[in-house]
Amino acid sequence: MADDFFDVESPSGGAVGIVLRVRVQPGAGRSSVTGRYGDALAVKIAAPPIGGRANSQCVEFVADLLGVRKSQVEIVSGEKGRLKRVRVVDIDPEQARGAIERELRSATVRPGSHDHTDRAGRSRF
Repeated sequence: MADDFFDVESPSGGAVGIVLRVRVQPGAGRSSVTGRYGDALAVKIAAPPIGGRANSQCVEFVADLLGVRKSQVEIVSGEKGRLKRVRVVDIDPEQARGAIERELRSATVRPGSHDHTDRAGRSRF
């Protein structure tokens, strides 16, 4: 299930990493994982989308979620939109998978949240 959210990268001569698909809702009361949004991990970020604050907090949130340093995390696309691709370098994909699955199990998905999938796990959009 968590494999749906990221692709594994292995640059030549470099460390293994992942590119995580994230859908961000900025300006929330607190930062948290809310579920899935198609093939992206849906997260709420407390910072507003002003002056790059939400992007900075998104990087911090992903680093905390996956247990890595902020310097290992960068937004590679989607800086001005809600759908982002976030690269995490020097991480074992199994570590990422486990962290995401733990967070998804603890996330409470309520009506109106970002769980936009049908029972088969396909996006409703």
